[in-house]
Amino acid sequence: MMKLLDTLHRWTGGLIGLVLALLGLSGTILLYEHLWIGVPGTGDPLRGDLATVAAATEKLMAMPGAQGIIYADERFGLHQLRFEEGAGAYARQSGEIAARWASQWERPELWIFDFHHHLFAGDNGEWVIGIAGLAGLFFVISGAILWWRTRGTFQLRLWPKRMSRPAVVMHHRDLGIIVAPLLLISIVTGTMMIFRPFAMVMIAPFGSPAAAAKAMEPPKYESGPLAEKPDYTAMLTEARRRFPDAEFRILSLPRKAGDPIGLRMKQPAEWLPNGRTTLAFDAATGKMLGARDALALPSGAQAFNKAFPIHASKVGGWMWRIILTISGVSLTLLGSLAVWTFWFRRPKPAKRTAKKKTVLAST
Repeated sequence: MMKLLDTLHRWTGGLIGLVLALLGLSGTILLYEHLWIGVPGTGDPLRGDLATVAAATEKLMAMPGAQGIIYADERFGLHQLRFEEGAGAYARQSGEIAARWASQWERPELWIFDFHHHLFAGDNGEWVIGIAGLAGLFFVISGAILWWRTRGTFQLRLWPKRMSRPAVVMHHRDLGIIVAPLLLISIVTGTMMIFRPFAMVMIAPFGSPAAAAKAMEPPKYESGPLAEKPDYTAMLTEARRRFPDAEFRILSLPRKAGDPIGLRMKQPAEWLPNGRTTLAFDAATGKMLGARDALALPSGAQAFNKAFPIHASKVGGWMWRIILTISGVSLTLLGSLAVWTFWFRRPKPAKRTAKKKTVLAST
């Protein structure tokens, strides 16, 4: 049984370890994106009052092709404006454009994010990442079981003593058992966001998965056609009246005819950086069609909404970011060295010395 488990651990690691390593590396880089984007205004203090946000919204959404805004927050002091066909811009909170791009390839933070979440392959990439996440979960569990047999030789090293296969395997085994709890957190929360059935299993202890799944379904509203000049100030005013303590997070125009204008807000008690408190407005009249209070969702749905903030270090401050950095770097190291030893440092077949001796003896 142990031999079979060892074989499965090695082969799956050799086949999918590189994907996990690249996800660990890209995820670690994204933990610090707010520090290296390098656009003037990223460190501006947040101005979340209604008048300032409304003025910037009216100015930015009047630009040709504007599709929506991700509003500035306390960590990142610029609004992100979305245009058609992947174009975008960063804007100061006063509404002045600070940087523009025609595609995501002009902004490293955007294509690294796309790789980490989709492997540049959209929904198909998400499936690959989800499978890699489940494989990573298997690695952690099977690795802990296999480590137990050799626990007496444990040595903690940040890097293999030598780049020989035995030394790398020993390093892989001992480093893996140390960071196993951190890897479990990163892998479980990341896989939850990709595979909804897996997420429902994980949130079951917090409440009914069926109730959570139903609550997380996007509400359906019927809206008129998009007005030539929507009254964003009136919409934001109504949203602030409905949720006076919440921050404005994302404004989105309809994706197709009949869809409403959407607004996401974040209440103080929410962990999710962009919140799950949502409002819908008729695209023709600006009338509020409905609102959903994230804090009133079933406990299972609220548990699910905490997966991303934990995974992306949106809570916990610098201490949690350092812990996730250790997790990401370790995953990169474990995955890349596993692939290297499997494909380039595989053990040589044992020489059949006994057979040779028999042949010689018979001659």
